[in-house]
Amino acid sequence: MNEVNKTLFIPLYGKSKVSKQGIILKDPDAEKIWKSETFPINGKSASKWLAYNMAMRARVFDDWTERMLDIYKDALVLQVGCGLDSRCNRVKRDYKAWLDCDFSDVLSIRKKYYKETVKYHMVELDATKPEQIGIFPDSDTVILVLEGLSMYLSKEQLHNFLKALEEKYPKLHILMDVYTEFGAKASKYKNPVNEVGVTKVYGIDQLEDVLRGMNLRVQKEHIFTPEYLVKELKPLDRSVFRFLFTGKAYRKIYRLYELS
Repeated sequence: MNEVNKTLFIPLYGKSKVSKQGIILKDPDAEKIWKSETFPINGKSASKWLAYNMAMRARVFDDWTERMLDIYKDALVLQVGCGLDSRCNRVKRDYKAWLDCDFSDVLSIRKKYYKETVKYHMVELDATKPEQIGIFPDSDTVILVLEGLSMYLSKEQLHNFLKALEEKYPKLHILMDVYTEFGAKASKYKNPVNEVGVTKVYGIDQLEDVLRGMNLRVQKEHIFTPEYLVKELKPLDRSVFRFLFTGKAYRKIYRLYELS
């Protein structure tokens, strides 16, 4: 497994740790998989503050996916860079079809814990090879979950990937997190992914650069750490967490956008 793929263990650890505490995110799959895989997590990656952040990010993506499924009941849910995430089980809405996509070595581990069904499938995909999207099933509407992916693609690679999806599907609804250019530069010194060997990430200040020549537009900027989730922390943890992961300083590094 290469360095980028190893980053999947950081959010897995965070979700497992928080789920055991009974706050923010109920994720028994993360608890089970983390206990079984026992990947070494140290330094910043093992921080409880990062665990809270990873769990909140996942919860925000979950809640958004549920809202989209309430509106677009016949949509195809497409999660690219799924890692070992259990969103397909955490989301409590019925869906017509769900594809979880990642590299083959990631899926080989994933298939130990998740089983395909008539509605749920796991598909090998390299987002730098958008021609692979041609094998995906047709659908009028796609709910596209891009959590923790964009920062490993250059602007050109991300553009080509989104353009290929837009050309295949009439309606796209996307939730995507991105580093800013400042955040990408700062990651060289402070990002937990460094601890698994990742040395290069990409940032975006103007999404218009990525969306050139496309019909996709930014509809809304979301918050990673909504107050209703922050309030689930103990009072002292809540104060420290707000200082670390909320406000203007955090937004200078990391953003969350809804596109359609």
